[in-house]
Amino acid sequence: MGDPKRQRKKYETPKYPYSRSQLDTELKLLGEYGLRNKRELWRHYSMLTKYRKLARELLAKAPDERARIEKLLLKKLSSLKIIPKNATLDHILDLSIEDILERRFQTLVFKLGFSKKPQQARQLIVHGHISIKGRKITSPSYIVASDEEQHIDFASTSPISRNDHPIRKELST
Repeated sequence: MGDPKRQRKKYETPKYPYSRSQLDTELKLLGEYGLRNKRELWRHYSMLTKYRKLARELLAKAPDERARIEKLLLKKLSSLKIIPKNATLDHILDLSIEDILERRFQTLVFKLGFSKKPQQARQLIVHGHISIKGRKITSPSYIVASDEEQHIDFASTSPISRNDHPIRKELST
């Protein structure tokens, strides 16, 4: 259980943190997806590692044992739109970090045109200007499910929700 006041790390650091190629790829991903720091990136790497490890363990089990868990895992990842609906465990093993980063709330807000840059999308989310199904979500790293994606909009209580707001005018041009 553990003490609720003591937070645990939700990420693993790289084995070779000063590898030139790794530093370059991490820096590129930080800029492209507007991540605040490398810890955010490492948290998503850990999530990816967890799913891939589970898929490898399922492949090693007997078919009758793995059927139920495999179905749940595939259903969860397809509901998050990380893998296609008719995917197999091999699709999970082929996942990359970009597949997870593309499903972040911040990335989707930017791709849907609510902001000019990923950093602006992050600011709008943290300040509570964007909502999903009318519910404000202030975490840019929230993984958006496929059924929530079409419900992303400006929060009704936000001044940006008005069409005459300068940010909205700037986005429409």
